[in-house]
Amino acid sequence: MSNLFTGLKEKVSASNVSIVFPEGLDERVLGAVARLAADKVVTPIVVGNEEEVQAKAKSLNLILDGVQIFDPHNYDGFDEMVASFVERRKGKATEEAARKILLDENYFGTMLVHMGKADGLVSGAAHSTADTVRPALQIIKTREGVTKTSGVFIMVRGDEKYVFADCAINISPNSQDLAEIAIESARTADMFDVDPRVAMLSFSTKGSAKSPETEKVAEAVKIAKEMAPSLTLDGEFQFDAAFVPSVAEKKAPGSDIKGDANVFVFPSLEAGNIGYKIAQRLGNFEAVGPILQGLNKPVNDLSRGCNEEDVYKLALITAAQAL
Repeated sequence: MSNLFTGLKEKVSASNVSIVFPEGLDERVLGAVARLAADKVVTPIVVGNEEEVQAKAKSLNLILDGVQIFDPHNYDGFDEMVASFVERRKGKATEEAARKILLDENYFGTMLVHMGKADGLVSGAAHSTADTVRPALQIIKTREGVTKTSGVFIMVRGDEKYVFADCAINISPNSQDLAEIAIESARTADMFDVDPRVAMLSFSTKGSAKSPETEKVAEAVKIAKEMAPSLTLDGEFQFDAAFVPSVAEKKAPGSDIKGDANVFVFPSLEAGNIGYKIAQRLGNFEAVGPILQGLNKPVNDLSRGCNEEDVYKLALITAAQAL
């Protein structure tokens, strides 16, 4: 695990990436922010009243040198931000409404990213996933060719690294969704120096069972191959056929995936969530994430049960996504 984040540090430390943290009074966030600034890996931007943030930091014996603090109630560029928000929402918010909405720290922080004042955002230590993701979907939106964001975990055990998707966002993805998730997950794998070999998972291998569920995955494979013909990707696979060479040789002898997949796309959120937790709890893998993918600019969601180290690591991931 240390090697994983050492590599990320090396990638981002020379790039002057700025990350905004809307939860400026959370002690876990402030602890991570102080470390990030001291380590000179990212430029942290904290949202909050400066006097309150500095007082909180002092009470925690933290030094915020190198940390910028932006207060929505006293921000020089607020009028510009309001105008940009109204334009971005295309008639769904009046100027009056925008002035109220943008006092919310998550909306304010997301607009900083949209306007190029920050490169990414990390929130969720004191907010729900919806509070973090909703502004991102409304303002930053998904990249061209991507209709939905998705959430992946990097599963790490020693030198082993695998990508599991979607384990966080889409409850019942259709074939198009799965194809997009596969391609975005390959991009995420690249970011972690994993040469992506993508397996689309099911309870069937290459037509061994027929049902709407298996046909959905088979269709997703076709779509993904059309969208990204150079990507090593195949399915539908049972997990053993995707991961065990001897099983792959028997069940899918002609496949480009020969029991050597490292990116696993689950057919539903139910399967993905169960799958990563089994690997985490029974297989002793560390689960890094969820990492949101598919957005125009990176926004990531912490667990409300996170610790300072989780905030620090997710900031590094977010900064790497911004490169």
